[in-house]
Amino acid sequence: MTTARVELNDVAKALADGTLTAFKSNKGWADKAVAQVSDDKLHVALDPNTNCIAVIMKHVAGNLLSRWTDFLTTDGEKPGRNRDDEFVDTFTAREELIAYWDSGWQRLFDSLAGLMADDLGRTVTIRGEPHSVPLAIQRSLAHCGYHVGQIILIARILAGDHWTTITIPRGASAGYNQRVWGKDHYQTPTQEKK
Repeated sequence: MTTARVELNDVAKALADGTLTAFKSNKGWADKAVAQVSDDKLHVALDPNTNCIAVIMKHVAGNLLSRWTDFLTTDGEKPGRNRDDEFVDTFTAREELIAYWDSGWQRLFDSLAGLMADDLGRTVTIRGEPHSVPLAIQRSLAHCGYHVGQIILIARILAGDHWTTITIPRGASAGYNQRVWGKDHYQTPTQEKK
C-alpha cells in the first residue's frame, strides 16, 4: 500500500471515528434529557406552534431511517417516507417511542461503521441533490444536533427543579478541569488593573 493510500485510510478512519463520536454524544445528551421527563410530558408542546419531545424524536428517527438506509446506493429521501406524519404525535407508550428513536440511530451507526475510505470520494443524493459523502454526513450531524438541542431545551423547561445537568454544571468548570487536567490547569480570569 502506498503512503498516500495509508494517509487516506488514516484520514477516513479519523473522520469516521470523529463523526461517530459526535453522533453518539448527541444521542447520549438527548437520552439523558428525555430520561428526566415523565411519560406524559413527552407529549407537551411548549406552544401551539412548536413540537413536543415525542414528535421531535419521531422526526429525527424517521429522517435517520430514510437517510441512512442504503446510504450509498439510494436517494436519502426514500419514496416510502411520510415526513409529514413524523410531525403527528402518534406514539402513546414511551417504550414504542424509544424503540423507534433507537432504530433510527442504530441504522445511522451501522451505516457509518460500514463506510470504507474509498466511500468518502463518492456522491450520494438527498431529494435528488448531489452531496459528497462527507457533506451528507455533516448535513445529518447538523440536523440531529439542531433537534437534540430542541429536545434538551424542552426537557429542561418541563423538568423544572428536578433537572439534573447533563454536561458540566454552571459554575463547575474549574473543578471539572482540575479533576481532568490537574490543579493549575484552569485559571480564573483576573481583573485588569485600571
